[in-house]
Amino acid sequence: MSDIKFGTDGWRGRIGDDYTYTNLRRATQGFAAYLKTTGRQGPVIVGYDRRFSANHFAAAACEVLAGNGFQVLLTPVPTPTPVISYSVKAKQAIAALNITASHNPPEDCGFKVRDENGGAIAPAGLQQIEARIPAAGDEAAIQRVPLAEALAAGQVAYFDPKPDYLAHLAELIDVAPIKAAGLKIVVDNMWGNGAGWLSEILAGGRTEVIEVHAEHNPLFPEMSRPEPIPPNVDAGLAVARQVGADCVCILDGDADRCGFGDENGQFVDQLRVYAMLAYYLLEVRGVRGAIVKTLSTTTMLDKLGQLYDVPVVNTGVGFKYVAPAMIEHDAMIGGEESGGYAFRGHVPERDGILSNLYLLDFMVRTGKQPTELLQLVFDKVGAHYYDRIDVRLTDNALKAAARRRLDNLDITNLTLGGHRVLDLVTTDGYKFLMDDGGWLLVRFSGTEPLLRVYTETTDQQAVPAILTGGRALAGV
Repeated sequence: MSDIKFGTDGWRGRIGDDYTYTNLRRATQGFAAYLKTTGRQGPVIVGYDRRFSANHFAAAACEVLAGNGFQVLLTPVPTPTPVISYSVKAKQAIAALNITASHNPPEDCGFKVRDENGGAIAPAGLQQIEARIPAAGDEAAIQRVPLAEALAAGQVAYFDPKPDYLAHLAELIDVAPIKAAGLKIVVDNMWGNGAGWLSEILAGGRTEVIEVHAEHNPLFPEMSRPEPIPPNVDAGLAVARQVGADCVCILDGDADRCGFGDENGQFVDQLRVYAMLAYYLLEVRGVRGAIVKTLSTTTMLDKLGQLYDVPVVNTGVGFKYVAPAMIEHDAMIGGEESGGYAFRGHVPERDGILSNLYLLDFMVRTGKQPTELLQLVFDKVGAHYYDRIDVRLTDNALKAAARRRLDNLDITNLTLGGHRVLDLVTTDGYKFLMDDGGWLLVRFSGTEPLLRVYTETTDQQAVPAILTGGRALAGV
């Protein structure tokens, strides 16, 4: 059994500790061996983010893929994850490998794999990759061709993914009205791959785009990590208040996740953003189709599904579940609590660039500010309140004890924040369903040593008590 494990979205580790060149080559060899079993023919896309040495790790991965006989198309600069994923479709590739740790702390790097659709590989496929990773120390099992040799032979080639992506984006949304609207938009790039993309897309009109955290800085100053939630977004929101922006568009470190701030420079949480995007598609654009959601995201989607007579499909946490479900159900939208949203007609992959453009289009088409857009949703489904706390758990004994406590809970007569617990769902974590239609989820992260405690409820005053109660249930 491999010591390299694929979590919620690929393999991630501490640079220089478990994330080393040797382990990266092992993981790539396992991926290459898996791809050979599929029998598909075509190139493999390789991209990377702005993290420390990510470009060098990507080069090492290319050497292994080339050594296994694959043609490789390598991005020449750090590139947004959704652009890499769309390149699979544009170049008729068989898969993609993305060297990124997304929203993790600066000391981490990652290894994301995508299938022939540009979406996350399903859990069964990830298990097959893990099973084919050579054992530690088995250097002879890793096939490599030096990068310079592979480039000279044309087996590895650099390519520019931007033109194909921008042309496809124009098929999904007309940005001309947004350019002409005269909005003042702050874009917080969180020091990541999305820097410059929204400015370029929206250039040439009356709308003004003010970018922050756009430089290349792998230390991610002014935030603990490039995750688009408070307090990481606070500095960008402060700029918006200073300049009187109409909204704040936020991109995480690899630009696949979307954060959003309103006209008052206040953060709009990611569950509310998901409900706003679904409402926009259903009501403003008249789209119909299934909604795919992870169990950690909003019940407002279930209510919108009932109102608009569209199915709502619930999955485990992570796009390794969301992407296959979107394909199976031809979903109009799929998403998760972390701020990742995907759309029909695109690729079954999170896209922070397109998500933010859709939110801007929502504003322009309705002539409303973000707070008014949220009120439109609340007028349909009622007000909902969400929050989350993360508890770092690096001690395996404490983690095991927390699991035991949660596994042995008796929910009879259990209350959280004054609300009776009606049921416990253990599909992915421990989700407590409450009498007001709200929920509490206690779940061990698949990407970091964290215990996440989330809640959404219609009772705003109960949120802190529900979260405190959830942490107490785990005993941490």
